[in-house]
This record gives sequence, structure tokens and C-alpha cells, in this order.
Amino acid sequence: MTDQRARTAATPGAFWVYLAVAAIGLVGTAWFNIRSVIEPSGETFFAAWFANPSVSSLSWDLLATASAASIFIILEGRRLGIRWYWAYVLVSFITAVGFTFPLFLAVRERHLARSAAREVTA
Repeated sequence: MTDQRARTAATPGAFWVYLAVAAIGLVGTAWFNIRSVIEPSGETFFAAWFANPSVSSLSWDLLATASAASIFIILEGRRLGIRWYWAYVLVSFITAVGFTFPLFLAVRERHLARSAAREVTA
């Protein structure tokens, strides 16, 4: 067993932490997305992303992070053979990266732990 796999297998709590962050990301973003539909600000959704310098900074931060997360999900999903890895990227456009990225990390943790367990029993 490699050091990386042993370290991953020794952190089973990471799965639950990632899952909790995903749930918070889903609920938090869904709440504000629903509110933006019910209480429109008069601006289009994407125009509101750049309403002022503070929001513009957060928007660029989100776009850069979402891009890096999407690349990571695709490369890591392929490398590890995680099924449906591409769906996390697609679903992030419907829900939020704050939900799909930690969800992918949870699935990745579970996948790595199971792979490490298979290596030990083999």
C-alpha cells in the first residue's frame, strides 16, 4: 500500500466532512437562488454578478475556483476510474460548485478507501 493510499484510508472522517460541506453548499446556494427568483433585483442574473467591485471580486473568485474544480474533477475522475465523474461538472451548472465539488471529494474519499481496502485483502 502506498503512503498516499494509507493516509487516505486513515482519514475516514474526511468523507463525512466533505458530505456535510456539500449539504451546506446545496442548502445555502439553493436558498439564495430561490430568493433571487422570488425577489428579483431588477438586474439579470449574470449582470448582478458584477453589480459592484466587491461582488465582482467574489464572482471572479468563484469562476476561477469553479474552473479549477471542474478540471480536477475530470482529471481525477478519469485517473481513478470514478463512474459518472463528468456529471458533477454538469450538475454544478444546475445547482452549485459549492455542492458538487465537495460531493465529488466525498465520493473520491470513499473510492480511495475502498481501493485501499481491496489492496490490503488482495
